Amino acid sequence: MSNASGGALGFLHKSHIVAEPGFNRWRVPPASIAIHLCIGSVYAWSVFNPPLTRELGVVTSGADDWTLGSVVWIFSVAIVFLGLAAAFAGKWLEEVGPRMVGVVAAILWGGGFIIGSFGISAHQLWLVYLGYGVLGGCGLGLGYVSPVSTLIRWFPDRRGMATGMAIMGFGGGAMIAAPVKGWLLDLFKRAPDYLGPQDAVATVVEGGRIFAETAAGKVEVVAASAKQAAEFGGEAGLYVVGTGATGAAQTFLTLGIVYLVVMIFAAFQYRVPAEDWKPAGWSPKPVASGMVSQNNVHIDQALKTPQFWQMWVMLCFNVTAGIGVIGVAKTMMSEIFGSVMPLVVTAAFASTYVLMISVFNMLGRFFWASASDHIGRKATYMCFFVLGTALYLSIPYFASAVATNPAMIYLIGFYAATMIIFSMYGGGFATIPAYLADMFGTMHVGGIHGRLLTAWSTAGVLGPLAITSLRQMSVTNAIQDLAGRVDPAAFAQKFGAPLAQLDQLVAAKTVTIAGLMEIAPAGTIDPTPSLYNTTMYCMAALLVVAFFANLFMRPVREHHHHDEPELRAIPVE
Repeated sequence: MSNASGGALGFLHKSHIVAEPGFNRWRVPPASIAIHLCIGSVYAWSVFNPPLTRELGVVTSGADDWTLGSVVWIFSVAIVFLGLAAAFAGKWLEEVGPRMVGVVAAILWGGGFIIGSFGISAHQLWLVYLGYGVLGGCGLGLGYVSPVSTLIRWFPDRRGMATGMAIMGFGGGAMIAAPVKGWLLDLFKRAPDYLGPQDAVATVVEGGRIFAETAAGKVEVVAASAKQAAEFGGEAGLYVVGTGATGAAQTFLTLGIVYLVVMIFAAFQYRVPAEDWKPAGWSPKPVASGMVSQNNVHIDQALKTPQFWQMWVMLCFNVTAGIGVIGVAKTMMSEIFGSVMPLVVTAAFASTYVLMISVFNMLGRFFWASASDHIGRKATYMCFFVLGTALYLSIPYFASAVATNPAMIYLIGFYAATMIIFSMYGGGFATIPAYLADMFGTMHVGGIHGRLLTAWSTAGVLGPLAITSLRQMSVTNAIQDLAGRVDPAAFAQKFGAPLAQLDQLVAAKTVTIAGLMEIAPAGTIDPTPSLYNTTMYCMAALLVVAFFANLFMRPVREHHHHDEPELRAIPVE
């Protein structure tokens, strides 16, 4: 893309959006928040998993429907391309300004939904991956970084608060998007054609598929239970494949159009300050710690400094720890406390817990980023890593304690610990742009921030992979331990096979921890609440490494400074 201020898109260039004297800088943050609220809906992707796995069968999955394993990775693809787009487009952002980048982000994010809609309608999964995952992911990256350097220049007196306000919107996007997506799916869904109860319709099974004999010939059908059919106001029986709608395609199309319009409107609210502008009555003051630089470092040069890679490790490990727990939060709450406190930890309680994760993720972005303006970025990250390590280590304690004594105090402690963890997860995202500006100056901070977000892409893969692998290891160890305690005769009677076939029975999901607990000797402690202990120890270890990366942070050496005046990098500002 050209960085020239002329051409068809020249009116979007930063040279045409320099604010006039008297411009109210508080008009810029709402535009940033609006864009981040739109792209933050990516965190509510899981709402789409159920309908996408039954697009053809609608009431239940049909033979040709996509599997859960084939659709859950769409979210990961979007996060990976978020980091890649932010990294590669960072320099372009500094050249053309936030408005052009914001408009392109709107086209990619909104257009990605629209292409995904066509993919769902045509039942072409690759189009959903291309639209939402690749193009939408690029829109996420551009939209995420578009306001950062602009806000830092508008608020040199409150860098943390300014970026925290914008990035707060990303954390709150899922809180708004989840119910909106659910409402749209309900609005557009349509029950498939009902043929009647299963025992009242002549059927034949061919190649594992069920076909019903009708006057018009054989048609493929799915058999739905009363619970499955009730979601569509129907009853148990046979439904014709391909005749209803889950509403996913229409929801994608609607959201794509809305996001496109809202984000373009918000992007047109962006302005950049004039070259010599500064807040009334404010002048730069040297900081006693020496951790706020008055010099600038070029984007390419930043990658040659140890400070960049220290921050990369800090962000990557903080996000790896947080995103892994977010992905299994509802399951973790249910497994640790559901079996020992079933009257308190209900399905509704677990759902509310997930909602509160979004609330603390959002509020933490504003709180911690604003606090960093007063206590410094380095001190703020010290809080993340010291307090975070202690909180991650407290979770195994609460889990083990509640298994032997189901007291409410342990549930309260677990709830509070995880909420603070999620606030610091969001706070890490919101504080890092201001930390980068402190270390590398404001001239190229948008581009440097974009390259740092590759740490997020890495963590988006490492976090879920680590927590699922460690949990599975704990499950395997727990089953083997319980199997060693049970009576072999009781085992054979319950599972219909000898103890020697344990591995095959576990692979077929015939033997589970719950099943073994039914025949375990009296007094055996249920290991389910402790399944995440190893994971929490691992997450705490990551934060210890990140702690030392932050501890050894020092000002960037002078030979990395960029002597070129900012006027050349920003021709009009």
